Amino acid sequence: MPRILIVGGGYAGFYTAWKLEKWLSAKDAEIVVVDPLSYLTYQPFLPEVVGGAVEARHAVVDQRKHLKRSRVITAKVTRIDHAAKTAEITPPVGEPWTMSYDQIVVTAGSVSRTFPIPGVADEAFGLKTIEEAVAIRDRIVRNFELAANLPAGPERDRLLTFVVVGGGFAGIEVFGEMRSLASALLARYPQLTFDDTHFHLIEAMSRIMPEVSLPTSHWVLKNYAERGANVHLDTQLKDATGGVIQLSTGETFESDVIVWTAGVMASPMLRNTDLPTEERGRLRVKADLRVVTADGDVVPDAWGAGDVAAVPDLTGKGVGGFCVPNAQHAVRQGKLLAKNIAASLRGEGVKDYYHESLGAVAGLGLYVGAFQSGKIAVKGFPAWVMHRGYHGLAIPTWERKIRVIGNWVFNFVLGRDMVQLLAREQPRVAFETFASRPKPPAAAEPVTEAPKRAPRARKKPEVEPELPGAKGVEGPVYANPAPEPEPAKK
Repeated sequence: MPRILIVGGGYAGFYTAWKLEKWLSAKDAEIVVVDPLSYLTYQPFLPEVVGGAVEARHAVVDQRKHLKRSRVITAKVTRIDHAAKTAEITPPVGEPWTMSYDQIVVTAGSVSRTFPIPGVADEAFGLKTIEEAVAIRDRIVRNFELAANLPAGPERDRLLTFVVVGGGFAGIEVFGEMRSLASALLARYPQLTFDDTHFHLIEAMSRIMPEVSLPTSHWVLKNYAERGANVHLDTQLKDATGGVIQLSTGETFESDVIVWTAGVMASPMLRNTDLPTEERGRLRVKADLRVVTADGDVVPDAWGAGDVAAVPDLTGKGVGGFCVPNAQHAVRQGKLLAKNIAASLRGEGVKDYYHESLGAVAGLGLYVGAFQSGKIAVKGFPAWVMHRGYHGLAIPTWERKIRVIGNWVFNFVLGRDMVQLLAREQPRVAFETFASRPKPPAAAEPVTEAPKRAPRARKKPEVEPELPGAKGVEGPVYANPAPEPEPAKK
């Protein structure tokens, strides 16, 4: 039975395995999915997780629950030797091992792309994982709790100053959700006012959201300005050491929450493979998602899709001629990839990936959104409804759809849940603080011997007494002499 090894369980990898289970029977192939995480993160919901509009666990999909015929391995693929058709798998605990395969699917995704700006690696949050989104939300709520107990001054300003770097869709959406969350929190802290909060978005280009028209992006800028949020265009972050933000314009201020969303890059895992990559480090693939060399020759039994692959955009609208790295493409590529692999195993022809974008939609906080499709633009509340409707249906599996939509309904009726659980990062602190511990054994005192007393000298009498009648007694007898016998009576 051929073994299909899928490297990465994100959008493209999950959908490839999910649809292969549909297109292939259990006797046709063995499907193995290897990913460091045991769940798929639906990244379009990360901004709403930050804003408290979506419960964190509802934004992820359990791989083992829904990939019923696939073997899911929670580990990293650290090396691929396609010439030998083997992959090195390294688990979190235990020794690495080598797995052989017949077909390999590389869908390892992407990671945050950063630049060597001082302080960014030490101070900033990324926005690629559910853990990062939860941490940002908890930090914002915690900062309000701390600031409410402080007088006006530099320390309170620092706690209530929030920075997002990057004006693409991810940056714009998380910026809007953070602003929306902060506005809701103000109602709970009468010590604080709207003017005490400060929001800054830093974008190196002269515009935001290149996926929408220029008029739509201008409307977003106006909306943010009305909500008290500052957008710095044509501006670069120069330094963030210790939370002190220094911009290329010379402006300086302090912030306790810095979110980095300025681009992604292909997973560095590809550096440890013999598969061909292009100048940006992405896997070279054809439009039918088969891996190819720089000369265009097909590499047998190797496939790629998603953010990790440079997939040609046959519509001609992609940046540099390739599909942009987003969920819309990754999901559809995964579905086609499953069909093409099944077709190749049966000796049938494969199809090229072609997808005409239906448009771009963004949520900018509660009840505010923006939608663009061609020349059609929708803004405000209707666009926000469209955003929720699209992503509520796009998240994989009906189980997740029901949970997310139910979450929205409860929030509409009861309000968003704004309790921070920052203490979860060190969950044993409370227990350790009050836990009883055995007393350390008392240190043994050194044993010291009492000083020996010198024996008391016995005083000898001048004359040694002797018992009367003792042998060899001469001289006087000091004992009382025995009484003389009375004379006998006549």
